[in-house]
Amino acid sequence: MNAGSRKIVPRPKALNCPSCGSAIELRAMGAAATVVCSYCSSTLDATNPQLVILQKWQSQMTVHVQIPLGSRGSLFGAVWEVIGFQQRGITVEGTDYYWREYVLFNPYKGFRYLSEYENHWSFVQSIPSLPVHGVNSHNRPTVTYSNLIYDHFQTAQATTWFVIGEFPWQVRVGEVVAAADYVSPPYMLSSESTANEITWSRGVYVPGADIWAAFQLPGAPPAAIGVYSTQPAPVDNRPGRPWKLFFLFSALLIAMMIFFAVKARQETVLDQTYTYVASTPGEKSFVTPPFVLNGTSANLQVEVTGMDLQNEWAFLGMALINEETGQAYDFGRQISYYFGTDGGESWTEDNHSDSATLPSIPGGRYYLRIEPETEVGTGGAVSYRPIKYNVKLVRDVPFYFRYFLGLFLLLLPLPFLGRKGANFESLRWNESDYGVPPNAIVWQSNSSSGDDDDE
Repeated sequence: MNAGSRKIVPRPKALNCPSCGSAIELRAMGAAATVVCSYCSSTLDATNPQLVILQKWQSQMTVHVQIPLGSRGSLFGAVWEVIGFQQRGITVEGTDYYWREYVLFNPYKGFRYLSEYENHWSFVQSIPSLPVHGVNSHNRPTVTYSNLIYDHFQTAQATTWFVIGEFPWQVRVGEVVAAADYVSPPYMLSSESTANEITWSRGVYVPGADIWAAFQLPGAPPAAIGVYSTQPAPVDNRPGRPWKLFFLFSALLIAMMIFFAVKARQETVLDQTYTYVASTPGEKSFVTPPFVLNGTSANLQVEVTGMDLQNEWAFLGMALINEETGQAYDFGRQISYYFGTDGGESWTEDNHSDSATLPSIPGGRYYLRIEPETEVGTGGAVSYRPIKYNVKLVRDVPFYFRYFLGLFLLLLPLPFLGRKGANFESLRWNESDYGVPPNAIVWQSNSSSGDDDDE
């Protein structure tokens, strides 16, 4: 066998804890600074071959480790092994908040970290340069790193409560650091300060499902609780997203309207003027000359216009009848025109035109049966004045109402989506030092102004 083709897999170095005698495996191959015994929780100096005890601490608490030490998973293009775990916490207004951190190691890329709070996960790594401090328009602190501005979220004293495994620094239970978080979802910049140094790290939000898939953990990830500081807003809640979708679908609707308007034939198949005299004896109904509706199926617009109505109305009962099949489409249109004066001012009620659109009329040869009716005179007398009206039929006309209705329906959810997005941001910033998003306007009254005026 060619020795050069053999794959060398580094194996953990096995030692014993000098405090309790339990076996300890060093997985970071000399890169770790301390190791914490998983059995007695003693903190040992991993740089000393004898594993000198740095701190003895018999754990009295049970902490659930979701990713067991020694687990390997692929994240962000590399395979990582979980070699350490710690639980840390802060106290805010008398309430303790805990989160958990997993130390990841890759022999070629070094150390990374997974941070978990309320089943929200972040992939964290140290950054090589310091961010630039500043303030936003509401005088809140910010930092800028790699051309991205992060808003200050929270500053607190973080305490280490529980540790096991290996760490690249000398970790100790009870260690306290000043921690400050700055967010620009899905990213977070965090600083940890002690009396001797300050370190910065950058985290990115990772869904729990991705963590479970990477480390092949059993079952499904526990559901995340609440809104996390770097949790990305749902797609439909992102700023401007609802309006972008509205303009996109509006453009599609308008494009469809223009396309079908241009495509519509708008073919006039009948345009006749008739005269009706109510006093004429005999049958009032009549039929028009036959006409042809081309195409397989399309709408038909019927427009009726009264040409000389004077303080009267007329009703036209109509039926579109297929000459070959006898199928009839019954409908009616009323036209009217009234005018006069009231208090020396003229008024009119102008409705001498009316129209209807019959949808999906099959092609064929048709005629129109019309039965006119008009208003009787005073005392029930029949009017002898002739009424002239026009009937116009247009085949395949564009129908715009549906498109305007579509635009209106697209507008309806926008206020609710905007409010939903604002609520999401409010929940995000509810646990910050400010309680409101960085761009929120908070009105404050100057209660001392009246006293100043009195003086």
